[in-house]
Amino acid sequence: MISFQLHIYATLIIYSILQAFALDSYIAAVYEYSVILPNVTGDPVSSDDALALMNKNMDILERAIKEAAHQGAHIIVMPEDGIYGWDFKRDTIFPYLEDIPDPQMNWIPCTDPERFAPAAVQERLSCMARNNSIYVVANIGDKKPCNSSDPMCPSDGHYQYNTNVVFNSKGKLVARYHKYNLFMSETQFDHPKEPEIVTFNTPFGKFGIFTCFDILFHDPAVTLISKLHVDTVLFPTAWMNVLPHLTAIEFHSAWAMGMGVNFLAANIHNTGMNMTGSGIYAPDGPRAYHYDMKTENSHLLLAKLSPHPRLSPTYPVAVNWSSYATSVKRFSPDDHDFSGVIFFDDFTFTELIKPEGNRTVCQKDLCCHLSYRMAEKREDEVYVLGAFDGLHVVEGEYYLQICTLLKCKSTDLKTCGQPVDTAQTRFETFSLSGTFGTRYIFPEVLLSEVQLAPGEFQILSDGRLISQNGTSKPVLTVTLFGRWYEKDPPQPQ
Repeated sequence: MISFQLHIYATLIIYSILQAFALDSYIAAVYEYSVILPNVTGDPVSSDDALALMNKNMDILERAIKEAAHQGAHIIVMPEDGIYGWDFKRDTIFPYLEDIPDPQMNWIPCTDPERFAPAAVQERLSCMARNNSIYVVANIGDKKPCNSSDPMCPSDGHYQYNTNVVFNSKGKLVARYHKYNLFMSETQFDHPKEPEIVTFNTPFGKFGIFTCFDILFHDPAVTLISKLHVDTVLFPTAWMNVLPHLTAIEFHSAWAMGMGVNFLAANIHNTGMNMTGSGIYAPDGPRAYHYDMKTENSHLLLAKLSPHPRLSPTYPVAVNWSSYATSVKRFSPDDHDFSGVIFFDDFTFTELIKPEGNRTVCQKDLCCHLSYRMAEKREDEVYVLGAFDGLHVVEGEYYLQICTLLKCKSTDLKTCGQPVDTAQTRFETFSLSGTFGTRYIFPEVLLSEVQLAPGEFQILSDGRLISQNGTSKPVLTVTLFGRWYEKDPPQPQ
C-alpha cells in the first residue's frame, strides 16, 4: 500500500514538473527560399563536391535559423529538397546521401560526430539547432544497405529515402521520417515497405511529420491526427502550384482547418516551376503565409501558436459535412449543366447567370448547393458551380468529391476550370454545401491574386461554408475539397 502511494506521489510530482515547463504558446517559423541547384551532368559527382553544394545551401539556412531564434522561435521548418535540390537519377543522388540512424540511438551529432560518420550534414544541422537553442526540421537523403536476403533490396544493394529529420534545441536527433508517397518524378528514391507514423513530444505540444505528396493520402497523414492525436504537423514540401484548387497556401490552410491541427508548411521558392507558398496555419485559419510569383526573394515567416489547439476556445466545432445538403431539395434544374475539366478531372458545371440566386449541380452521388449574391454581375466575368465525384488518376490515384464555385478564365464556357489568378467580381454572400460521402472535407476560399481570406468565412456544423459579409477581394474560388480515402485503389508496392 505504501509503495503504491509513493508511486502515485512520484507520478504527481513528475506531472507537476512537466506542467511547470510546458508552454501555453510557442513561436513557429518556416523558411521559403531559392535552393542552389547542382549542375545536371548525368554522372555522379564526388562526395566532396556534393558536400560543397549542400554547405552552400546550409549557409543560407543557417542565417535563417539564427534570425528565427533571435526573434524567439522555438522551431523552424525548412523545405523539401532544400539542401541539395532535385533533378537526380538514382546514381546521381547517392553522393548526397548519409546514413541516418534511428532517433532511439540518443545521438547528438554536434557533440559526437564520429559515432555514425560520415555525417557532415547531420552534424551541421545538429549544431545549428544546438547553438541557437531551437528545433530544426530539415529534409535530406538517407541510405540504408540491404542484401539478397531481402527480396525487395534494389540491385545496387541499398535503399535510398527522401527523409525529414528533426533536431531538438540541444542538437539531439529526435525524429526521422522516410517519405512514403513519392511523387511521380522521384525515381531516385525508394519508399519504405510500410508508411511510417512518426511523432515526438516537446514542451510545446505533440508533433507529427510527413512530406509534400503525403498530404493527399490517408497514411501517414490522417493517421497522425485520427489515432496519434498530434497537435502540430511539420511539412517540408516542394509544391508546384496548380490552380484553382491545389495552390500551396490554399490547400495547406484548408487541410489544417479540415483536420483541426496546426500545420507548418515550408515550400521551395522557384517561380519557374510554380513553386511558392509557405504558411503557419491553425485550425481556425492562417497565422501567417507567403505567396510570391513575382520575385525570387526568400522569406522567413514567424507566428505564435497554441501548443494544444484542441483546448483553444476558437477550436472549430464538429461538422457533419452532408447534413444541410441532404436536407434540401435541388435548387435548380440541370438544363444548363455542361462539362469541363479541372486538372484532368471531368467536372459537371452550371453557370451563375443571375447576380444572385440558388443553384445545384450534381455528379454521381454528389450534389452541390450554392446560395449567393454578387455585388455586381459583370459582363466580362463568368462564374460556375461545379461538382466532381470520381477517381483522380494523373500524378497519383485518389478519390475526390469536390464542390466548387469558381471564376472561368474567360467568358467562353470552354475555359471554365482553367487556371486563373485574378478576378474583379465580389460576392456579398455565399453558402456552399454538398451531399458528401466522406467526412474528410477541406474548405478553401481563394481570392484574387492568389490570396487567402482569413476570418472572412465560416464553417457551420451542418456542413455549410458561408460568408455573410463578403470578402475583402474578388473571389477566385470557394471550394469544399473532399477526399474519400476508402475508395482509393490499393497502393502499388
